[in-house]
Amino acid sequence: MKTHREITPLKENDCFLVFDRKRNNFDFPIHFHPEYEINFIRNAKGARRVVGDHIGEIEEFELVMVGPNVHHAWEDYKNDQSETLHEITIQFPRYLFDEQMLNKNIFKPIKDLFRQANHGILFSYETAKNVEEKLALISKKSGFDNFLDFQSLLYDLAISRNKKLLTTISYENQTEFHNSKRIEKVYNFIKENYAQKIKIEEAASVVNMTVISFSRLIKQRTGKTFTEFVNDLRLGYAIRKLIETNDSISEICFQCGFNNISNFNRVFKKKQGCTPKEFRENFTGTKNIY
Repeated sequence: MKTHREITPLKENDCFLVFDRKRNNFDFPIHFHPEYEINFIRNAKGARRVVGDHIGEIEEFELVMVGPNVHHAWEDYKNDQSETLHEITIQFPRYLFDEQMLNKNIFKPIKDLFRQANHGILFSYETAKNVEEKLALISKKSGFDNFLDFQSLLYDLAISRNKKLLTTISYENQTEFHNSKRIEKVYNFIKENYAQKIKIEEAASVVNMTVISFSRLIKQRTGKTFTEFVNDLRLGYAIRKLIETNDSISEICFQCGFNNISNFNRVFKKKQGCTPKEFRENFTGTKNIY
């Protein structure tokens, strides 16, 4: 899939940029950039968000944060284009806060927020409503006080409840498993063999564990069963193939290690809310290629 590489106006000595705009429709193609981005949208219920391999319909209040080089866009879909939408976007460089600062105890929630943003974060409806006023103030103020407000916003987002990560496991960087070398080894093993049948006994042997201990480890570290963990990674590759290739859905099913079409459709619909055919039709019909 081709996407647009956005060159943001941020300069080397800038801390962050704020765009506050009102318009009647979305007209920017799917894009990516090396900066973090926080995007707040109001009055666009029924529009569609694209973040990584995620596609979803948005509510009246939308608040999403994406990390560096995660492709994303918001598109007209079922939204009422006669209503003026309000969008506030904040972009800031990935090195605005250095590692030494982020390793301080007080910054731990924000460090975790940045890590989660690599998968795209959808904040709750309540959080989006609650930070609207602070976002509006940041867009109007300037100077050091504004930077303090920006840091306060990051902290509010970091400690907010009911955050949802948007991309599938195949978008996760290996360093996300830095706190468990065993999980990293398993992740690499699955990535190398996802197209084949993978037995839990084989995966457990990679890290020299019994099946019972291994299953417990996977659940503790990922919140998923081993089968769910494998299927999530396979699903990520399947989504990419649906977007990037003209291979048939049946071909993609078996290329990605699913044992039959019905199982593939069931797992896909449970995760994405639509069938592989519907996903491909929806995505292909709305993307802009440059």
